[in-house]
Amino acid sequence: GMSTKFFTCSLSILYRGKDSAGEIQGGPMYFIMEGLGKSWKPLAVFFSVAGLVGALPVFNVNQLTQAIRDILLVPNGIPTSFGTDFIIGLILCILTSIVILGGLTRISKTASRLVPAMVVLYFFSVLSILFLNFEELPKYISLIFTDAFSADNYKGSPMFGGVLGGLILLGIRRGAFSNEAGVGTAPMAHGAAKTSSPTREGLVAMLGPFIDTIVVCTMTALVILVTGVWETTADNGVTLTANAFSASLPGIGKYLLLLCIFIFSVSSLLSYSYYGTKCLSFLMGAHNKHYYNYFYLLSILIGATLSIDIILNLIDGFFALMAIPTMIATLTLAPKVMKEAKKYFKELKEDFKV
Repeated sequence: GMSTKFFTCSLSILYRGKDSAGEIQGGPMYFIMEGLGKSWKPLAVFFSVAGLVGALPVFNVNQLTQAIRDILLVPNGIPTSFGTDFIIGLILCILTSIVILGGLTRISKTASRLVPAMVVLYFFSVLSILFLNFEELPKYISLIFTDAFSADNYKGSPMFGGVLGGLILLGIRRGAFSNEAGVGTAPMAHGAAKTSSPTREGLVAMLGPFIDTIVVCTMTALVILVTGVWETTADNGVTLTANAFSASLPGIGKYLLLLCIFIFSVSSLLSYSYYGTKCLSFLMGAHNKHYYNYFYLLSILIGATLSIDIILNLIDGFFALMAIPTMIATLTLAPKVMKEAKKYFKELKEDFKV
């Protein structure tokens, strides 16, 4: 994931293009056109079409709705139904519209305030739980490695390499949710960076998968394991995590988690609209990109009311479609990135000598 992020985000700076308004843009559709040539435009169009759906916030909204329902409403005796899910979606739709209709500047300013707060609060909560259960840590760290490829935990299909192949595919799919490596969304954001160094931007981008997947996801898994809730309930997803927080931090644990989920989900809602507008801008011109925001806001209502299984299948499918052109272009242009990286590190080494 980290190496993929390095190559794709380096390319987003190395091969930037211009939209119909003459503004500099970055992302897979542009490094396909600028790096591979105009004859590869169908591949760029393919990515942009898939990106229109892949950038929809249905998964984040669905998980936030589930968290509000299971952590806040049900425990307090408030009945839940399609109507309550719709109301939650409507509130999120209104909050999101205030920000995304203001454009990239307002998005970046809002997200830059929300994300650090979410990270600090979540890390503080998780570290507190792990400290309270530190005697269980060695056993469960070992369990993660010993059971990672166990046939007892996954029924594989011969078509996809049996248990081992199935587990690898599942890991890739969930990794895409976690860090977006190879999907093509991150290069669109990094392509807007005010830098002329592709390698430097690629190195910065590499931190994302490490923090998201290696640090945050591992810490979350350990919280679920050390508290033992995974053995006493059939719940999964955000509800299982909420049970773990409640078990170690009675009273406030689940509400701290809900606040973290809310901040993370809202910040994601704000950034993903930017990806979708860039895709529509490439397909239909920069003057039409704002129309995507209305479709995006409608999808928030849809995401709040659909089942998680439908959501996962939808996003899995379109993330895969986005990854195909992204990875074809990245593998083809990889030598260009390596050449640029060697040049960068050579210059860096010479600067240190001076």
